Amino acid sequence: MNRVMDKICLITGAANGLGEACARLLAKEGGTVVLTDINDKRGETIAQEIRAAGANALFIKHDVTNENNWKNVFAKVIEHYGKLDVLVNNAGGGTYNDVETLNLTDWKKIIALNLDSTFIGTQMAINTMKDTGGGSIINMSSVGGLVGSPNLVAYSAAKAGVKLFSKSVALHCGQNNYNIRVNTVHPGLIKTESGMEMASKATGMSVEDAETTFATMHPIGRIGKPIEIANMVLFLASDESSFATGGEFVVDGGYTAQ
Repeated sequence: MNRVMDKICLITGAANGLGEACARLLAKEGGTVVLTDINDKRGETIAQEIRAAGANALFIKHDVTNENNWKNVFAKVIEHYGKLDVLVNNAGGGTYNDVETLNLTDWKKIIALNLDSTFIGTQMAINTMKDTGGGSIINMSSVGGLVGSPNLVAYSAAKAGVKLFSKSVALHCGQNNYNIRVNTVHPGLIKTESGMEMASKATGMSVEDAETTFATMHPIGRIGKPIEIANMVLFLASDESSFATGGEFVVDGGYTAQ
């Protein structure tokens, strides 16, 4: 359908899971995709596969907690394409810890990976997009950013921060007539390698048993698929969502409706 035809789309954490699904779908729908990740071998393989399928793709190794890495990514995007239309701040992650067992070092790492990285990427994207016609910034939050969890204290704090940060930025961009939209996506548990590993560690169960257990927490009766999150990202990246900014788009199988 070419829903993002000719748009330059930057996706962080694109070497696996949700980021990979987003990159592949945006490329399939006509976008030029720039994939970034710390896993350069896997990231480059995905970029090669996307190019082999007839789309444009570039991979850049990228630690999203490092501001200089971000500067390098944006310099290469502008060098290759001259603009950026879509930023998907997808890279993130966390550990299962409660407030008593989490140490300050790990707290700071989780905040940096999820919230600081979103700040840096969003700020740089605005500085680029406002001079090239605008764009769409999609920040990946979580159901953990909407409701509490006793064992996700740092992750929930970071993802809640992503939500309110994005709303503030959406207002700023709107009031300054930048034509930049900023929204958040809030997945429930999704069947990715990292997600299922975390679920397994949290429950002390096998991956298969953990999936069964977590499925019961979602009223729809199962956990999600990466493509189901990518479809929401595609909508927000496309002009179909031109009136959506400052919104939180929940894709959680009913988890937070309870």
